[in-house]
Amino acid sequence: MSQHPLAFWSLSTTEMLRQLQTAKEGLTGGEARERLARYGSNLLKPPKRSDVFTLVLAQFKDPLILILFFATGLSFLLHEPVDAFIILSIVLVSGLLGFWQERGASNAVEKLLSIVRIKAAVLRDGSLKEIPVEEIVPGDIVILNAGDIVPGDCLVQESKDLFVDEAMMTGETFPVEKAVAVLPVETPMGRRTNALWMGTHVVSGSGKALVINTGKETECGKLSERLKLRPPETDFERGIRQFGYFLMEVTLVMVVAIFAINVYLARPVLDSFLFSLALAVGLTPQLLPAIISINLAHGAKRMAQEKVIVKRLASIENFGSMNVICSDKTGTLTEGIVHLQSAHDAEGAPSDKVLLYAYLNAFYETGFTNPIDEAIRSHHPFDLTGYEKADEIPYDFLRKRLSILVSHADAHLMVTKGALRNVLAVCSGVEAGNGTIVDIAGMRDPIQKYFEKFSNQGCRTLGVAYKNMESWSSIRKDDEIGMTFLGFLVLFDPPKAKIADTIGQLKNLGVSLKVITGDNPLVAANVSRQIGLSETKMITGSDLGQLSDYALVQRVVDVDVFAEIEPNQKERIILALRKAGNVVGYLGDGINDASALHAADVGISVESAVDVAKEAADIVLLEKDLGVLVQGVREGRTTFANTLKYVFMATSANFGNMFSMAGVSLLLPFLPLLPKQILLTNLLTDFPEMTIATDNVDNEMVEYPRRWDIRAIRKFMMTFGLLSSVFDYLTFGLLLLVFHATQDQFRTGWFLESVCSASLIVLVIRSRKPFFRSRPSKYLFVATLSTVVLTLIFPFTPLGMIFGFSALPISFLLLVVIIVMGYIISAEMAKTIFYTKVR
Repeated sequence: MSQHPLAFWSLSTTEMLRQLQTAKEGLTGGEARERLARYGSNLLKPPKRSDVFTLVLAQFKDPLILILFFATGLSFLLHEPVDAFIILSIVLVSGLLGFWQERGASNAVEKLLSIVRIKAAVLRDGSLKEIPVEEIVPGDIVILNAGDIVPGDCLVQESKDLFVDEAMMTGETFPVEKAVAVLPVETPMGRRTNALWMGTHVVSGSGKALVINTGKETECGKLSERLKLRPPETDFERGIRQFGYFLMEVTLVMVVAIFAINVYLARPVLDSFLFSLALAVGLTPQLLPAIISINLAHGAKRMAQEKVIVKRLASIENFGSMNVICSDKTGTLTEGIVHLQSAHDAEGAPSDKVLLYAYLNAFYETGFTNPIDEAIRSHHPFDLTGYEKADEIPYDFLRKRLSILVSHADAHLMVTKGALRNVLAVCSGVEAGNGTIVDIAGMRDPIQKYFEKFSNQGCRTLGVAYKNMESWSSIRKDDEIGMTFLGFLVLFDPPKAKIADTIGQLKNLGVSLKVITGDNPLVAANVSRQIGLSETKMITGSDLGQLSDYALVQRVVDVDVFAEIEPNQKERIILALRKAGNVVGYLGDGINDASALHAADVGISVESAVDVAKEAADIVLLEKDLGVLVQGVREGRTTFANTLKYVFMATSANFGNMFSMAGVSLLLPFLPLLPKQILLTNLLTDFPEMTIATDNVDNEMVEYPRRWDIRAIRKFMMTFGLLSSVFDYLTFGLLLLVFHATQDQFRTGWFLESVCSASLIVLVIRSRKPFFRSRPSKYLFVATLSTVVLTLIFPFTPLGMIFGFSALPISFLLLVVIIVMGYIISAEMAKTIFYTKVR
């Protein structure tokens, strides 16, 4: 349903309020609920369905499973209905197990994501309320401040120095100023200065806007529909895809060959077809999607206990693979609580006047909350009776200063504070200690020396300036000229008490820290020394601008600190680190961090960050603390290690058993296992693997970053698959040549050896250590032993007879134990040799 009249930028706000039937005080709660039901949630694409019906169907969408359903249906009509029923029952039980696990994982993830939902300030029932962005509807009136994401396509109602970053929509590099206006219909998007677009974000200033379109009806929604935008593929997802292609090739070749040869040997076509399909099911790790979901959800829950909330599950694996973390120093390396140490005039003497003017500026500013203004306000409160704010020019990242116009005793005074260099750039005079105004040219060198002195102490130094504005009641950016420099504000943010230990822990985990800061090199060097980075290599933003992209890639790995970095240079640093072969994490919480968060392999923000940073992040920390990050990295690597265990299991014993079965089927006058028996084997070996998410991980598996290595997986499969086949063929030989087993006895003996070996080998290949030196989780251990016991007694039960099994003599059961023990010992020896060679 269409949400809006076309070309809303050509209509007045009054007309749009009338058309949308919205009062100036906003919608009522009832109106909002009715519109939400009519227009739908404010999302670019519907949320992934995780209801019971959808999750159940997802367990059976694999093409092999669908073909198996068809073939068993055909068997039901033409052959033996009991066998067909058994096969269908096994497939259903396997699918329901996957559903049960994924359902729990899905519910857990939804609860975690609700912690870090992005919210918007909206007028509802005449008052300002914070609501989730997805509940915004056409006709809502939203209040926007610096750092906010625009929650829909909007028409500006009020604005005060409102600048919006529209790069994602128009490609415009610099923020665009927005204001109330009525524009011609044919105005191009980049010039619609009265319109705001969903997904863009406020850089500075504030405003009130009327929401016109939401969800897919927005310009961003239409663009994403045309391009079918998807999140970039992570290193982990790419590894899973390559592994899937590899197994598909192996399965296809083997299954087609086995089916063709069995038909050539004049065996029943339907039996041969079901046998081939059952082999394919056994070869294919159809539990892999469920195992990955369970592992990631389990990892996300463990990480949440460590105050790390995962927004995109696949990023957990990248988190574990991360070997470089880039971060600002404020609040991460330092306490994040800024203290105003002192205020000095231009000649370096303590000055109450500088303190008063700084207090006026900080007290009356209404932009985004920042620790510097809080420090100034709390250091020395002044009585501002008689002062009145007249106007404000908010801080932005281009000017790097903030100006306030105040009136006092019939005089109007503009007070500006900000980065020293940027404040001096708009000054023509300096107020000396005796109150006289002198030309700035003769004072630049002394000012610079005081700046260097304060910076060498590790302090951040701001400048304060003023200008008498006579009777002006408003100010513009153009008025920031011809000002008088008043003095310095010296601020100090002490390093965290145990930050050196934390950095050491990251280093021990193979993660190197790169500090990216806007502070000058002197401050950055001092802080680096205090946190234990004594021999740091540094590069400044100006130096960075002189380097080509190729030269930066060559140098970036060796640099520890990037000082005086402009916001648009952060992304360039991240991309250079990635091109140099690193998996890069970026920790940011500011308005200017969004592009760097997107560029990183793992975007990390904090719960207190501005909306645009939280939205861009893959992972959100509930505390801005590198110590929290250390635990998150460990959990990410634990999750990756457990996922890799399943892959190794699926490509070792399971593959070996299916390979052996395929080979021996060409030599025997009968099928070595019936299709229903193959599927039962597959189901039983899945039980221990479904508990792998709870397994313990050896310390050496989390000591350094790991990445997908398909070549190593292929070597592992060949090594352990062939080893498994050696013992399988040993079992075949003993059954046929020593015990002269009948057809049913052969199948029973092979079933016992196959399931027991595939289950117990899990305890061997789950660790690089000898299995008796690495303790599995109790769930994995109990599931493995239960599977072995159930397998050994199954042939002796009435249900075993239905599956075509028969009782075996005790002597053969003892032989199975000996064969499995020999297999475990051989696997231990092969594991030692394998990991010695692949390191």
